Amino acid sequence: MTGQIAALGGTDGSRAWFDRAQASLAGGISSSSRLTSTGPHPYPLYMASGSGTRIRDVDGNEYIDYLISYGSAVLGHAAPQLTDALTAVLHTGTMFGTCNTAEVELAELICEMVPCAELVRFANSGSEAVQGAVRAARGYTGRSKILKFEGHYHGWSDTLAISNRPGTAEAGPYDAPHPVPHSPGIPAGVVDDVIVCPWNDPAALRAVLDAHRGEFAAVICEPIVANNACTMPEPGYLDLLREECTARGIVLIFDEVCTGFRTGPGGAQSLFHVVPDLAVFSKALGGGMPIAAFAGQRHVMEPLARGHVKHGGTYNASPLCATSALVTLQQLNRPEVAKRIEDSGQRLMETIRRAAHDHRVPCSVQGVGAMFQTVFTTDGTPTRQYRDLLHTDQARYHAFRHELLKRGIHTNAYGMACWFIAATVTEDELDATCEAVTEAFDAL
Repeated sequence: MTGQIAALGGTDGSRAWFDRAQASLAGGISSSSRLTSTGPHPYPLYMASGSGTRIRDVDGNEYIDYLISYGSAVLGHAAPQLTDALTAVLHTGTMFGTCNTAEVELAELICEMVPCAELVRFANSGSEAVQGAVRAARGYTGRSKILKFEGHYHGWSDTLAISNRPGTAEAGPYDAPHPVPHSPGIPAGVVDDVIVCPWNDPAALRAVLDAHRGEFAAVICEPIVANNACTMPEPGYLDLLREECTARGIVLIFDEVCTGFRTGPGGAQSLFHVVPDLAVFSKALGGGMPIAAFAGQRHVMEPLARGHVKHGGTYNASPLCATSALVTLQQLNRPEVAKRIEDSGQRLMETIRRAAHDHRVPCSVQGVGAMFQTVFTTDGTPTRQYRDLLHTDQARYHAFRHELLKRGIHTNAYGMACWFIAATVTEDELDATCEAVTEAFDAL
């Protein structure tokens, strides 16, 4: 199979680059999530190039890629339509710090595609856009507290970097989780403004809302919890969030950084037919360029629109990034492209389920075709909320991931994250992936 890594010495180039990087980069990396390992080797892979669904490392090994820049490279690597459009922008000016026409066309297209989007603001990353949405909600309501769900991830910035992945000892009682800072360096005052609730539990949700009646500016969630191994919402749970927020005058925010434009043109809110007040987008939005957005209903965005609530950014919707997003969304808005992504993922999900069943390995393959994860639960049942993941077999996941990597299949290093499907994956690549999955379960 193309992409086979040699059993010994096949990634010495990555080892050398990591050794070199540690002299100049803090920890040898530019993001905490890149502190991964190459199977048993204590260093990350260094990629040199990519085309379509394939990437190549500095040692010349080739992989079929299901990380695809954490879902950002949704049209594949070096997509010709993006390369052509961005080359033209490089020749005419990448940014001016002024308004530009591409951002207007992009905002119009988002308003056309996304149910909640009546007004849009752009940013540069999901973390920034979450901050913008939270500020908009606080400015609109005049309240400060935010309700988030345990295990949901909303970026690395202080605003909501609370209880992303708390350990058992620090998480507190199930029905009243402690707000646990994601990292040292987050002030106590920030933590005090965030109330944490278990996911998929209506009784716990109502109890928290009642206990803090009149205090919440917003409730925020990942509709499909990409950072909880694609834990799905229980039937009716998103509807309940909508009903409770409407009844209590609370802004409902969907963090669609991962689901937006990936699970279909309208994102998770179209998939589940639940419309939030605000939604946050990044990753697939830019097709690989750094751009994000928060969009919402006019009455919530109006304080921002008239300048009462402040939001800025030198690089926001630069011509380069706005053009990349515009071209990407024009492609993702085509029904056949969305169907191709979903069908490809569903085929892989079914292959994993079948291989697990045939080899009597208990696991849950959860999510949707566009984004999913394999979770090695003790009895094969899907996870419902974050604490279920604390009892999964992470060692088996790492072994599975390494067996795939040896066979040229590149997936997320973290068992609490997920696979992403590119629009460019071919039938031959799907065949090769299915073969590798079967072989990996043989090895398990």
